[in-house]
Amino acid sequence: MMRKKRKRGTSPGPCRSHGPEPATAPVPPPSPEPTRPAWTGMGLRAAPSCAAAAASAAAAGAEQRHRPQLCPPPLALLLLLLLSLGLLHAGDCQQPAQCRIQKCTTDFVSLTSHLNSAIDGFDSEFCKALRAYAGCTQRTSKACRGNLVYHSAVLGISDLMSQRNCSKDGPTSSTNPEVTHDPCNYHSHAGAREHRGGDLSPPSYLFCGLFGDPHLRTFKDHFQTCKVEGAWPLIDNNYLSVQVTNVPVVPGSSATATNKITIIFKAHRECTDQKVYQAVTDDLPAAFVDGSTSGGDGDTKSLLIVERESGRYVEMHARYIGTTVFVRQLGRYLTLAIRMPEDLAMSYEESQDLQLCVNGCPLSERIDDGQGQVSAILGHSVPRTSLAQAWPGYTLEAANAQCHEKMPVKDIYFQSCVFDLLTTGDANFTAAAHSALEDVEALHPRKERWHIFPSSSHGTPRGGGHLSVSLGLTCLIFIVFL
Repeated sequence: MMRKKRKRGTSPGPCRSHGPEPATAPVPPPSPEPTRPAWTGMGLRAAPSCAAAAASAAAAGAEQRHRPQLCPPPLALLLLLLLSLGLLHAGDCQQPAQCRIQKCTTDFVSLTSHLNSAIDGFDSEFCKALRAYAGCTQRTSKACRGNLVYHSAVLGISDLMSQRNCSKDGPTSSTNPEVTHDPCNYHSHAGAREHRGGDLSPPSYLFCGLFGDPHLRTFKDHFQTCKVEGAWPLIDNNYLSVQVTNVPVVPGSSATATNKITIIFKAHRECTDQKVYQAVTDDLPAAFVDGSTSGGDGDTKSLLIVERESGRYVEMHARYIGTTVFVRQLGRYLTLAIRMPEDLAMSYEESQDLQLCVNGCPLSERIDDGQGQVSAILGHSVPRTSLAQAWPGYTLEAANAQCHEKMPVKDIYFQSCVFDLLTTGDANFTAAAHSALEDVEALHPRKERWHIFPSSSHGTPRGGGHLSVSLGLTCLIFIVFL
């Protein structure tokens, strides 16, 4: 029995396809969608009003005037589109509690950006900041449910606490320096000032070091080799005074080295009384001259001396001015390295302008070429002259080899090591240069400036030709031994 062909029903408009029209099966009548909870993803719940808005828009489209239309995209693509719109615009339809994980992370960075893992007390302060971070994430956990950044932060905190052996219970760092801060912790009240000013960047720090024959690295990262025999002020500002005394190393030579260091931590309101530290050759105490080892009241001292190696290496940590000082004895002579906030280091009166760390050595006291380059040390040989007695125990080749063992990078510290061996014959100066570089890596705030490479007068790295180097070496040896 022949079945009549079914006439094609009318529609609002023909559906134009971009290809051959596929065979279609009869479409069953739509069944009512079962009631189910709104979908939740990434911590954002699709609002019922959004679904209603989407349905209303669909109904409005169906009532448009009859005109040709493209075939609708596949159902999966529509669902993906609606899902994306729901995620992006759920906030337009409702106002859920705000996830504050970004604020938690910003506070943690602010609390830890100034910390140095090489300095005593790092673990304690870092653990305090971690506990504060963990507490902040807990308080915002409900609003951040499903947020990948939040869950990554929670896992990261757990890993860091395990690595640093931090307990979950204990003191926490204040994340609101505007409300509470420790007046005897420079980082705390500096952070409060930045918070009020809207600047979240950590305070800027400066580094100064003195070692060897002596070689000076100023706060401006200028490198000089100086004579400066006698007592000279390295630092003299409103918070700290550091004075060094240099004595001749070799009889008849202008080359000197440091045999005495005096450091005065000036009285600072309720944080500490004035404390004086003094070290001389073979007497590197782990206490101030009054016999104390700390300054300030309470369990957390605002000023503290830590002995790292008995009679050889001590550190001083002044929390109230954010300053760290390293003092070492290597052989018969002393070295010093200091890290200090820039705003405090530059806080001094006009009459206090003679500071080697600030302005360098006076021109009359320098024995290098003015570029921070010890001209004698560039790996070239020079004929021995009547100055042969000025090379006590080391040839240039031997000095290069010994210094290269400790310092493979041939920067200014390597060159200073070779210079000191040639002018003194004392192998301990190799250790002094190596330790000075280690102190830079521990205290200097900018890694890209740890190494200084000498330049010629034309600004090219590592000096010019053989003739100029040989002349430089000869002239330098004359200067040192005049």
